[in-house]
Amino acid sequence: MSQGRAGIRIALAGQPNVGKSTVFNMLTGLNQHVGNWPGKTVERREGHFEHHGEQVHIVDLPGAYCLTAASPEETVTRDFIIHEQPDVVMAVINAASLERNLYLVAELLALPTPVVLGLNMIDVAQQEGFEVEPRVLQAAIGIPVVPMIAAKGQGVHEFIDVALQVAREGAAEPHRPEIRADHRAVLEGLLTLVAPYVPSPYPADWVTLKLLEGDQEVTELMRDQLPPAVWERVNSVLLTHEDAIIAVASGRYDWIRRMTRAALKRPRAGRITRTQRIDAVATHPFLGLLVLAAVLAVIFGLTYSVGGPMQEWIQMHVVEGLAGWLGTALASGPDWLRGLLVDGVLGGVGTMLTFLPILAIFFASMALLEDVGYMARAAYVMDRFMHAIGLHGKSFMPLFLGFGCNVPAIMGARIIESRRARLITILLAPLVPCAARLAVLTVLAQVFFPDSAMLVTWLLTGLPLVVLAVLGVALNRLVIRGEQAAFIMEMPLYHLPNWRTIAILVWQRLLAFLHKAGTVILSVSVIVWALTVLPTGEIETSYMGIIGYWLEPLGRLMGLGWRPLVAILTSFVAKENAVATLGVLYNAGETASALAPALRAELSPAAGLAFLVTQMLFIPCVSTVAVIKQETGSWKWVFVNVGMLALLALLGGIVAFHVASWVL
Repeated sequence: MSQGRAGIRIALAGQPNVGKSTVFNMLTGLNQHVGNWPGKTVERREGHFEHHGEQVHIVDLPGAYCLTAASPEETVTRDFIIHEQPDVVMAVINAASLERNLYLVAELLALPTPVVLGLNMIDVAQQEGFEVEPRVLQAAIGIPVVPMIAAKGQGVHEFIDVALQVAREGAAEPHRPEIRADHRAVLEGLLTLVAPYVPSPYPADWVTLKLLEGDQEVTELMRDQLPPAVWERVNSVLLTHEDAIIAVASGRYDWIRRMTRAALKRPRAGRITRTQRIDAVATHPFLGLLVLAAVLAVIFGLTYSVGGPMQEWIQMHVVEGLAGWLGTALASGPDWLRGLLVDGVLGGVGTMLTFLPILAIFFASMALLEDVGYMARAAYVMDRFMHAIGLHGKSFMPLFLGFGCNVPAIMGARIIESRRARLITILLAPLVPCAARLAVLTVLAQVFFPDSAMLVTWLLTGLPLVVLAVLGVALNRLVIRGEQAAFIMEMPLYHLPNWRTIAILVWQRLLAFLHKAGTVILSVSVIVWALTVLPTGEIETSYMGIIGYWLEPLGRLMGLGWRPLVAILTSFVAKENAVATLGVLYNAGETASALAPALRAELSPAAGLAFLVTQMLFIPCVSTVAVIKQETGSWKWVFVNVGMLALLALLGGIVAFHVASWVL
């Protein structure tokens, strides 16, 4: 255990889809913090807990397939272990993909921090026909191996017990992989050259190995550290042995074969596993699309059948009740205070609170699909369609995240290796209707089209996706040209979901939404209310009315007055503000039921459709714009995105109004 450090510090490592988050959530519960690593868009999760009276701080490192600096996740993982020097690394591996998962373990063992191995999903491995002997594997590698079924809570406490014991007492030397025999002399000679100049805390043997692998980050580090004469000699060795990366990888694969020779029994030849049977349908070119459509239909169906009634209940019994109580309590107070709290605060934030059931259903659905392993199949099925717009199936993953929120969708584009494909994905992501837009659509579609709300919602949910496809083709062929990247992605095995992990994820996202409702949306709601009462106390002569009247000639092209235009503009801060602003501007309070008569009285069905189309295509919220700047590193692409979507929204609203006026 490190001296001078309060408690024990643990790093939790593993490849994607191994159940690492389940272990983390089992150990920390709600005692965790989620943010981003400094200077990175990679998610940082850390938490703390007490185990047998001992304080433990655990950092959940990003899922990484290896420790070569080929992605931000891999860089973050290795930098944390090297620079922060945790007391122990808890490495989680999937027993059903043992050989592939051991490649990361082979790299972790090259670092000085002791490693404890958690052999997870042994039940899934058995169902797929694999049998793993944990004790034999432990004897082969020389580090503790703990069998687990984290989704059922089995073995997790034993895993942390062993990890803390290793952190306190240390561990025996493991059986580390070696470079292939024909390059061992080269490795030793290179180590002799660079060892005196390797900066702390980098291990000299690890640095030497990375130099032979051609690791760009380590190569640049040592180029700066070595004297010119020594660098010339080192560079000469590297140029002479450019094939050394194969020797390093071969050594690791030989090590993996030795470690699993007696510990792993594979399924008999010709056996069809459960995953293969399901994938025969889920990844079928045609049937897979039907499955995906059915999955999305179930999600939206739950939103209406479960989320809708719950939303109405919150409106009637919570928001309206609170508004009535405040109105009575402040009856003898100044009018401005009553208006501020009832119309300004509850008129904005109150409506947002009614979205919680819808958001909870959506977040839970996405987390469930990810946890059982279906999301990767959705990407595979969508690959050929993504290629039509110059992308590949991997772009579908971050775009699909956009249904929850465009911010993580844009951040998720980091998984795409090609800069060109990543840029197109970022520019298109705001067109994916996020949960906030869908919540607004859910409320207002029932207002404008009470008899066909479901159909209108489906059509308007699909509209921005159609625009996304057309715009993607245009960007691919006219603006951002380049070669297409191949689509390579892991298909995780299907397994039962961990409801605790899903619940914690939903809870964290809802808390983030409530924080947003209590800060940004609250501030904007109060500002909008103030603009509607100042300086005269009448909406028509207020500052907001002046802005709306100024824009009204543009709105007439869509059949919209100044109030709907102002609502669209305030949605730039947060999409949910559209309903909140309408509630304030029409003096309808905070409920959709009170807002409906006012909207129907002013807007025709054609104008209502134009409003919804404009809202679905309008520029993204401020948070999304900020992330676009962060991810592209250029205001140029921010302005391109905002201008492009503003024009699309205007044209879409005009076309929708005139077509609907003719049809309806």
